Amino acid sequence: MKVLKTHQTATTKEVQDIVTKHDAKKQGGLDFEDFLRLQMELRKGGRGFRQSPAKVDSSFLTSTDTTLVHSISDSEKKAYVDHINMYLDKDPILQRVLPIDSSSNQLFDIIKDGVLLCKLINVAVAGTIDERAINMKDKLNPWERIENHTLCLNSAKAIGCSVVNIGTQDLGDGRPHLVLGLISQIVKIQLLATVNLKQTPELAELMDETEEFEELWSMPAEKILLRWMNFHLRKAGHKKTVSNFTSDVKDGTAYCLLLNQLAPESCSLEPLRIEDLFERAKAVLAQAERINCRKYITPKDLLDGSANLNLAFVAHLFHTRNGLTQDSEKYECAEILLDDEYNEASREERMYRTWINSQGTDTFITSLFEDVRDGWVLLEALDKVAPGSVSWRSTTKPPVKSPFKKVENCNQVVDIGKRLKFSLVNIAGNDIVQGNKKLILAYLWQLMRFSVLQLLKDLRLHGREVSDADIIHWANLKVKNAGKTTRMESFKDRSLSTGLFFLDLLGAVEPRVVNWSLVTRGTTDDDKRVNATYIISIARKLGCSVFLLWDDIVEVRPKMILTLTASIMLWSLANKVTKAVDSSASLGKWAGAVTKIEATNKLGNSLRTSA
Repeated sequence: MKVLKTHQTATTKEVQDIVTKHDAKKQGGLDFEDFLRLQMELRKGGRGFRQSPAKVDSSFLTSTDTTLVHSISDSEKKAYVDHINMYLDKDPILQRVLPIDSSSNQLFDIIKDGVLLCKLINVAVAGTIDERAINMKDKLNPWERIENHTLCLNSAKAIGCSVVNIGTQDLGDGRPHLVLGLISQIVKIQLLATVNLKQTPELAELMDETEEFEELWSMPAEKILLRWMNFHLRKAGHKKTVSNFTSDVKDGTAYCLLLNQLAPESCSLEPLRIEDLFERAKAVLAQAERINCRKYITPKDLLDGSANLNLAFVAHLFHTRNGLTQDSEKYECAEILLDDEYNEASREERMYRTWINSQGTDTFITSLFEDVRDGWVLLEALDKVAPGSVSWRSTTKPPVKSPFKKVENCNQVVDIGKRLKFSLVNIAGNDIVQGNKKLILAYLWQLMRFSVLQLLKDLRLHGREVSDADIIHWANLKVKNAGKTTRMESFKDRSLSTGLFFLDLLGAVEPRVVNWSLVTRGTTDDDKRVNATYIISIARKLGCSVFLLWDDIVEVRPKMILTLTASIMLWSLANKVTKAVDSSASLGKWAGAVTKIEATNKLGNSLRTSA
């Protein structure tokens, strides 16, 4: 083979030869492992290819001990392993592997079948995964493992995790930095789940007289925790404001004062007399131990300013002793939380927030109505859905302090929507800047719908526009051809509440995915709920990106029904394309099965990113 000189441009034929030679698995291209091997060869003296790829030991690439340029924190690993041992110790399926030894890399082997991660997601947000959809045999084949990982990643995405750079292969290989990154997000979601006005209405005590209720309602949980800390620190006479969980807490002062405010009978201010910061940290955490509030953090973590572990420590402290009044008369505004308008807005906020985060935008949002007000994240989402639609030269990147620049960004958001033929009557950029929830939700629904329909259009022959009627017709035809009699008349069809049509549809696109012995007739409310939770989990197990809740199906919410049906259609069409590609490759029985699922997942991710 021709040796290329440094900086010499390769011809197309030379590049093809290089790829062919290093395609160790003969799959028509380079996977990540082959690419790394090629890169290493290129770096050996900067030129040449002296060793056959088949002879290169690739164990370092797939070893759970290998992190390449990535490193993991032993403290974080121990904290998360302890968390898993505590919350899943009673689980009958995991009894054979728990407790996990936090001093070893045992965690990264145990998660390889996907069961533990699925269980952990359900601890974080109960009912996210119907556990009947998890493959839980003692020995799972490669197909079943990938199904579990697909279910895990789609479910993690649905509860608010960022999984853009994590694939089923990463979980199957137990790559430490990616596994810990995912677990840290799941644990964080669990710990912050009740840090909001709905779950903890006594947080209304943090509001001052000039503050609007909606400001605290829409505030991200992390900011609420900081505000809660500063509320107590002000009562303790502390003048410095804590604005982060790193540098502002490293010296232990804030924690010492906070613990003294929450439990003066057990926690004194004596640690503040200690000048050595490490010894002070030990003394502060010893006081937290006295009131059973020391979890997740060590003196070294405190001194190092570990953001994740400090956040976990404060969240646990908040759950255990928040020090807020229990006098219901002091927070009458909490009654607003029962208002249907707020509950509906909260439901849709969750769906659109998780959907935007799933698109691979650089900005990860935690509070939809707050985070979109400068227009930037909406522009990022538009660029993912309609590449090239954003004029980046005319935008202002965060932090956007000028109100006029925010309006400029949001005006472009509205202009692009009009070009994409959204219905935007009476919507202006300033409405987004002002946080008009109704108009923001209306815009995002059209953006999400456009994204799904565009993906379907790209997969259909001739790129024909896809209408709601096309989706309904496709679904009915699939079910009919599978020999079933259920039918959908529209996305408002009340018969859909039983869930039977969607189970028939899922069974039609992939016969092996539905365990019919678990399906009910859907005659009672409980039967409908059971079917609906099962539908969502097996759809995610296939690889569908769905963000609805079980009651969206039972109550037949048309928008959610459309996105569910379209997601199943998208998966089916993408899988059809993948099968056509696979049929031309000579792969072994299991290799073919595994590649098929992986290719479908990769295709779905690339389509979601490029559409």
